[in-house]
Amino acid sequence: MIRAPKVILEGIKIPRIIFSIAPSIKMETQEIFFLMKKIYEMGIWCFDLPSNNHLETFKRLRDLIGDETMIGIAHIGNGTGFSFTGKPLHQFETKIISTIIKNIVPQNLVKKIYPTHHPKDIFTQKEIDRISFDNALFEKSLSNLNPKEFPIILVGEKYNDWLVGLGRIDLLREMTSAVRRKGFIPIFSAKWPSYVLPKVKSLDASAYAIPINKREGLFDHSKSCDIIKKFEKPIISLDPLANGRLLKRSESAFSFLFNELKIYAAISEISSKEEALSILEVLKKIPSLIPLRKTL
Repeated sequence: MIRAPKVILEGIKIPRIIFSIAPSIKMETQEIFFLMKKIYEMGIWCFDLPSNNHLETFKRLRDLIGDETMIGIAHIGNGTGFSFTGKPLHQFETKIISTIIKNIVPQNLVKKIYPTHHPKDIFTQKEIDRISFDNALFEKSLSNLNPKEFPIILVGEKYNDWLVGLGRIDLLREMTSAVRRKGFIPIFSAKWPSYVLPKVKSLDASAYAIPINKREGLFDHSKSCDIIKKFEKPIISLDPLANGRLLKRSESAFSFLFNELKIYAAISEISSKEEALSILEVLKKIPSLIPLRKTL
């Protein structure tokens, strides 16, 4: 059994590396279950659950093992927690993207960020002002989650970037407050750190989950790193190995994240037990993650 380094997030103990099972095209649900079980048997008790399939697989495994200390980090997409003219905001995704492209995405990055999108109608300022937080709709998305079983929830991702881009940070404030009211610990998630983090640091979020690699950045990568170093709340790195491209350079990647940027934790996708073992072995070499030995 492997001892993973740990940290405390609002009284909840989590490992500094959290695994997310990344199913391949050929991987069936049963295979996800068996891989999750193998990872648990290695000593990992906390999993990232990016989809309902992952969530149900985790519940099944925990019921089988009977270990109530297992922690699953559920994801809630806030696209269904906001509405426009009485309809869920995700139904207007094409219009939102067109507005974001016009307002904030540099022209030289449009094809990189949205390679298949063709701008159409955009939101007017009056329409943006009419977007509202739908508490009933948001609570419905939380209805199958119990804070005792899933104390930590990762909320948002791309819609957080978009709402910041539309200037509606007030809606994100309502969202994190709603998560708190239901008894969960909210992790605010976004994709564009250098653009979003300075604008949302006052939210009542426990931590901020973001990708920290050049492939995902909307703006300057070095600026993102400078912001992260000075950020006052815990930062959790998403996709630290850039979708597997940095797997062979994982030691330098994790050393940069934990030693230089001083991040709190990382959520890393894996598709095999061997990948998990490789990452855990690398973490043993990072000085800041090596537990202090007790001395007499």
